[in-house]
Amino acid sequence: MEIRAIEENELDQLLELYKYLHEQDDPVPDMKVVRKVWSKIQNNNDSIYYGIYIDHQLICSCCLALIENMTRGCRPYAVIENVVTHQEFRRQGHGHRILVHALEYAWSKNCYKVMLLTGRLNEETFKFYESAGFNRHAKQAFIARP
Repeated sequence: MEIRAIEENELDQLLELYKYLHEQDDPVPDMKVVRKVWSKIQNNNDSIYYGIYIDHQLICSCCLALIENMTRGCRPYAVIENVVTHQEFRRQGHGHRILVHALEYAWSKNCYKVMLLTGRLNEETFKFYESAGFNRHAKQAFIARP
C-alpha cells in the first residue's frame, strides 16, 4: 500500500474511482476540458489530490485544498472534499488512512483547522469522520447552489 499525491498521468484512474463517489453526478465534460482542469489542479500547490494505491491501482482518494487566511494569525485553513474508496476495498481502513494523511499535511502547513462536508447524512458516516478527528458539533455548515 502506498499513499501519495495523484500524478497528472493518473487522471483516468481517478475518474474511474469517482464512479463510486456519487450515485448520480453531472456528466463528465469533453476529455479536453477535463484534462485542462486536471492540469490546472496539478499546477496548483494549494490543491492536492491524495491517493492510496494497492499494486499500482488507485483504490481511495480525497482532495485537500489549502486556503490563505487573514485571521487566526494569518494561518491558512483547509478543506477536504471528494473522499471515496473503491467499493471492493471499503471497510478496510483506507478512508481513515487517507484522511489522517491529509490532516497531517494540513497541520504541517500550519493550518488552524480543516473542514469537511458530507452529503451522506447517516450516523455511520458521522462516526467514520469523527474517528479520523473531525467534530460534527464544532460548526454548522450551509450550502448554496445556483
